Amino acid sequence: MTDKPNYFVALSNIPVKDKIERKGNLDYLSWANAWAMLKSQHPNAQRTVYESEHTGLNFFTDGKTAYVKVGITVDGIEHIDYLPVMDFRNNAIPVDKVTSTDVNKTIQRSTAKAIAMHGLGLSLWTGEDVPEPTPSAAPKERDELVKGSKDFAKVVSYIEANKTQPLEALIQQVSRKYVLTPTVHTELEKIYKA
Repeated sequence: MTDKPNYFVALSNIPVKDKIERKGNLDYLSWANAWAMLKSQHPNAQRTVYESEHTGLNFFTDGKTAYVKVGITVDGIEHIDYLPVMDFRNNAIPVDKVTSTDVNKTIQRSTAKAIAMHGLGLSLWTGEDVPEPTPSAAPKERDELVKGSKDFAKVVSYIEANKTQPLEALIQQVSRKYVLTPTVHTELEKIYKA
């Protein structure tokens, strides 16, 4: 057992609200802000942009699309993020259409995500993996989350997998996709506290 403070907790407690930028309907922390904040706390932190051993390029491909691999090392612990090379609509770009600019932007976004895995700005990605609601007769409106439904089971799995996040943040993310009745809200609180 060590008395060394948990760097993840310290980084996740750094407020990033005043550094958040908005693009479309998404909030994000720029790679430059994330890197500056990380290095101010951990000057020895390092970034590794991995290159394909087959091509020597700083991206990888399955023959159809491309992705990057970026690692951030803090206190000897490396977290690696894999991120597809995407267009402005977050759709994967066919590998024959990928440009060096597309790869560079993806490396920077992947850098911010790898930093977040160490705790800094992680809350911005909370809910990224919340299941999409099933299609309904009125697709423009949020579906009501019904206890016992397939979507409810997915939300329960999401809540259970993310108990390190504050309950309010999890409920807020789920509420973006579903209408929560007071009964379902109470049930999710019980699951979170279990």
